[in-house]
Amino acid sequence: MADEYFFAITLKGKSNESYVFDPEAPEDCQGGHKLVIKQALLGPEAAEDEVNVIQVEAMTWKDSVKIPIATLKAGGPTNQVLLDLSFPDPPVTFSLVKGSGPVHIVGLHLVGSPIFEEEMDDMEEEMPDDEEGDDGDEEYDGRKRKISNGTNKV
Repeated sequence: MADEYFFAITLKGKSNESYVFDPEAPEDCQGGHKLVIKQALLGPEAAEDEVNVIQVEAMTWKDSVKIPIATLKAGGPTNQVLLDLSFPDPPVTFSLVKGSGPVHIVGLHLVGSPIFEEEMDDMEEEMPDDEEGDDGDEEYDGRKRKISNGTNKV
């Protein structure tokens, strides 16, 4: 089971500020680190009518991708956005590519739990064996069954 921690960063300034999420995984930690972003919102001191764009750089299955995840503007309905973004493979870089913010990004930092060999052995012992056949009243004899026209043949 993973441990959950509150995650929050603030991006501000006209210098296109960025933040890199790249924690070190403990050696005995199964599952590593995962970041889940839930919300992005402007701070109350954000300039009215200024567009603020948040960009993220993260790994996809094959390559790194840079893409905007939120466009925020003070003084209207777009001063905050609810998100549900999951980043299972650090590093993840958040950048304020337009606007001066401040932009607050909040979510969850999940850290995988340590799994030791003894716990793995206990988990294997607790798993029930599937010894019943397809109908539930036959014992499974270890042979593969062919299914033809909805009937089972041994």
